[in-house]
Amino acid sequence: MASQIAQAPQTLTVTRLIDQPRVDRYAEAARDPNPIHRETPEAYAGPFGQPVAHGMLVLGLVADALTQGFGLTWAETGTLKVRWRSPALTPVTVIARADLRKDADGLATYEVTCTDEGGEVLLTGTASVRYR
Repeated sequence: MASQIAQAPQTLTVTRLIDQPRVDRYAEAARDPNPIHRETPEAYAGPFGQPVAHGMLVLGLVADALTQGFGLTWAETGTLKVRWRSPALTPVTVIARADLRKDADGLATYEVTCTDEGGEVLLTGTASVRYR
């Protein structure tokens, strides 16, 4: 693995609208027919009163941010450890952010978060990537 990255970026961010059509496409691709994610009577009668985006769809935004910073190196050496904090109720604009906490000997460790446009924390955790 040859990396072209000289220094770990300080901050990486991705902002994306997660609306019902995106959730529906993800559900189809993931083969996840759970009605809590779709505009169904079950979703509206459920604990959140409306459809909820898949947690992995939200988490994917963190991976997208790290891919923008590290490219294939992220896929080859990256690790994530996260905890979901709140549901992403559709439609929602999600901001995924990775803030560098430590960079030692070519191993970058980030604090990662996903929040909604109102500042509600959806996900927190850490990510690490060996880039040299």
